[in-house]
Amino acid sequence: MTPSDGVRPVSAGRRAFYRLLVDTAGTTREREAQARADERLRHQRDVLRPLAAIVIAAVAVGAINGHPAPGIHGGGAGVAAGVVVFAATLAWAARSGFVARSTTTQAAVIAAMGAAGIALVALQPKGATELAGGAAVWTAVVRLPFAPGVSLAAAVTIALGAALALAGGPAAAVLAATLLCALLAVVAHFIKQARADQDTMERLLAQLEDAREEQLRHAAVSERARIAAELHDVLAHSLSGAAIQLQGARKLAERNGAGPPVSAAIERAAELVRDGLANASQAVEALRGDRLPSIDQLDSLVSAFRLDTNTEVTLTIEGDARPLPPDASLALYRGAQEALTNVARYAPGAVTTVVLRYEPGCTSLAVENGPSAAPADALTGIGGGNGLAGLRARIERTGGSIHAGSTPSGWRVEVEVPA
Repeated sequence: MTPSDGVRPVSAGRRAFYRLLVDTAGTTREREAQARADERLRHQRDVLRPLAAIVIAAVAVGAINGHPAPGIHGGGAGVAAGVVVFAATLAWAARSGFVARSTTTQAAVIAAMGAAGIALVALQPKGATELAGGAAVWTAVVRLPFAPGVSLAAAVTIALGAALALAGGPAAAVLAATLLCALLAVVAHFIKQARADQDTMERLLAQLEDAREEQLRHAAVSERARIAAELHDVLAHSLSGAAIQLQGARKLAERNGAGPPVSAAIERAAELVRDGLANASQAVEALRGDRLPSIDQLDSLVSAFRLDTNTEVTLTIEGDARPLPPDASLALYRGAQEALTNVARYAPGAVTTVVLRYEPGCTSLAVENGPSAAPADALTGIGGGNGLAGLRARIERTGGSIHAGSTPSGWRVEVEVPA
């Protein structure tokens, strides 16, 4: 069959959406829906449990006041046995753990309940013992699956009517008992079906909400990938061009004998371009959903800084290491990165210490450097000047804090996050 036959083909995206509806079973929302269904079922059982005690009491009182009365001989013994079996089986069926039993066990208990009701009707056709058979019919429909429940309820109803007729009960009584059982079966079925429909509806709504959320997430990922591609193309082209121009400017300055300040300015501009390329690459990776750096990579960061700048820097970890939330871990890593970059820029060669401290309820990172080992550079102020400000905003978004300031021998940056 082709699309021209009047049937619209199902797109791959729509097929994926349908699969998603099926595959979302077991999600948090669906588990919550199932928990609500279980709670409703428990509530209904709690409400009906006192009713079971009332039915047992009514059947027992009716049997005591009927003829023959319960006793230890003849028909009285049969009535007594029927009341005991009925009371025991209904009390068992009303317990909360009864539904955990196998279907076979439940059916056997309900069948015994129905048999007790039928025996009571046969022995006391003029008593109130029809309630025992009606209780068995109700329990069969409510507790058992549809086919065995209806079959058992129908068998009890027919047997109850036959027993009443054989015991000499009037036709009106037989009809009334049959109609009572049928009415109880219908009401029980509708109550059970209504509960099942509500449970199914809540599960489907949970699956639909999960599917909608997943679609939104995929849409967001696609849009971020598009933005990342645009950002990469624009920034990579512009900054790469700027880097090439600066290389040419540096060679031209060297050829024309430009002074140290001009060469230093060009070198610093080239450094800023390289930093911009690195930051743009990290931003693109973040937009694409790539794995971002974390505090677990702090040792690699310090080692690379030591190798690249020939600076004496040490890393100390205090406390028991533990996994941190991604935002907090990234914030600490960026804090160390920014602080080390500032050391290289404003205090080249300064002895530096990095201390990562795990404390109860928070994690802190301190980067402190001593005096610069190189002569002061008049161009150290060149740059965006927004590194610490941007870092402060990032830290505050995680609920943390940052403190930066001078010390008697240098500079100290301390970052703390609640993790």
